[in-house]
Amino acid sequence: METSGYHLPVLLHEVIDLLNIRPDGTYVDATFGGGGHSRAILEKLGPDGRLIVFDQDEDAYANRIEDDRVTFVQQNFRHLQRFLRLHKAEPDGILADLGVSSHQFDTGARGFSTRFDGPLDMRMDNRTEKTAAAILKTYPEKQLQLIFQEYGEVTNARTLAQTIVSLRKSNPMRTINEFKSMIQPIVKGNPAKYLAQVFQALRIEVNDEMGALKDLLEQSAAVLKPGALLSIITFHSLEDRLVKNFMKNGSFEVQDDQNFLAETPPKVFKMVTKKPVTATDAELKNNTRSRSAKLRVAQKL
Repeated sequence: METSGYHLPVLLHEVIDLLNIRPDGTYVDATFGGGGHSRAILEKLGPDGRLIVFDQDEDAYANRIEDDRVTFVQQNFRHLQRFLRLHKAEPDGILADLGVSSHQFDTGARGFSTRFDGPLDMRMDNRTEKTAAAILKTYPEKQLQLIFQEYGEVTNARTLAQTIVSLRKSNPMRTINEFKSMIQPIVKGNPAKYLAQVFQALRIEVNDEMGALKDLLEQSAAVLKPGALLSIITFHSLEDRLVKNFMKNGSFEVQDDQNFLAETPPKVFKMVTKKPVTATDAELKNNTRSRSAKLRVAQKL
């Protein structure tokens, strides 16, 4: 099962164990990436099993698995319901690994990583229009501040937004290095960590990752049959909070137990994992990117 050249799948054994795969079942890997999770699911499927995989990234599509049981949907997983209907698939389990693949981080031209110079792109789907450079050049100051605050938890989000807006007319921001050198005077704390937070915020905005995750969760609730399982791996607290609230309460907000008048939405899922599953010491040693991974699994009621 050699996938490490492209992307090392995180929490692989835990995911496969908790998905409880039936040999004749239908499963969805909503984030194909390097195909590591998909290959492990296929090993558990018999000749009548089916696997539907989603990935909007053309590099992932080039890496697809040639197997009659696999259907590759080259789309964002926010279109889950439409394509499952199209392929007449009723899933017994859905998996989504929300991490950016190692391949995306390690390809400088994609603009995801602070380690390389390259265009300020960050699109997971090259067919879409909005790039990180476009956001930095056109968004108003207040909106930039909000993005850096909410999606990157950047400590001086306001100063950063002000700096970008005041300098963007006179400074080209086509490449990562141009952007980094422009904001260099206001970087706070550990530069690597600071830039990682700024880049995370931009990437989430470019790809509307929060909107896509909400769509995925709501559509999973609609398409899974009773008893089927939903497994989601998150990599930062924003995603984890959405997943946890939706799995526990059927909504994205935290339920206020004191508010008796508020209508509680009907429960859609039962938690399988009481606490999020995290990487073992052995995996952490082997793959540092598994450090922030949290897996939550719920069963459709």
